Amino acid sequence: MVGIDNSKIPHDKSSLPSIVDKAGKKIVLLTAYLIALPIFIIIVVAYQMFLINQSTRHYSNVLGASTGSAEYKALPENRVLITESLFPKEARVDVLEQFLNGYNSTLAKHSKKIVEYADKYKIDYRLIPAIAMQESTLCKKIIKDSYNCWGFGIYGNKVTKFANFDEAIETVTRTLAREYIQKGLIEPDEIMSKYSPQNHNDWAGNVNLVMEQIENAL
Repeated sequence: MVGIDNSKIPHDKSSLPSIVDKAGKKIVLLTAYLIALPIFIIIVVAYQMFLINQSTRHYSNVLGASTGSAEYKALPENRVLITESLFPKEARVDVLEQFLNGYNSTLAKHSKKIVEYADKYKIDYRLIPAIAMQESTLCKKIIKDSYNCWGFGIYGNKVTKFANFDEAIETVTRTLAREYIQKGLIEPDEIMSKYSPQNHNDWAGNVNLVMEQIENAL
């Protein structure tokens, strides 16, 4: 019978608690890691979202400062309609032309001039077709050979006539810019107080509605 060498078997039982302690520490560390990891991931994701939000807000502010928007805004001193937008001139011309063609308006051929003069005199290009819609159903009801689709300078027997539509568009645009908008009459209801004070057929409301329709088409 082969004997067992008891000398090779450790008899010191004090080493067992040490082993248990080490195992316990590993379990604690593993548990802490498993708890901390998702928290760390959440913090990282939240920080990234914060950075994205800040970047987007900064970009919007810069873009708004440089291009403006297609809505009425009150400025501290000389208030003007903002004509520049996120959309280039070509896009506005195309949308306006399609809008006017939808009503079979002769102004459709002059869409480019409407946008160009609006930009030149710094007013909202939508205002010109919107007033034409209210005053003459987009030039369908005008005095013969007047090219006046805006009821511009028509009082009783007095009728303002133009040589052509381009002249009419520039004159009306320039007058709105200098005599209305630059003097603080900016929104349609403010313009109406001088342009059409009797407010026939809800002048301001209809002008606003047409402007919104054009904007929504962009």
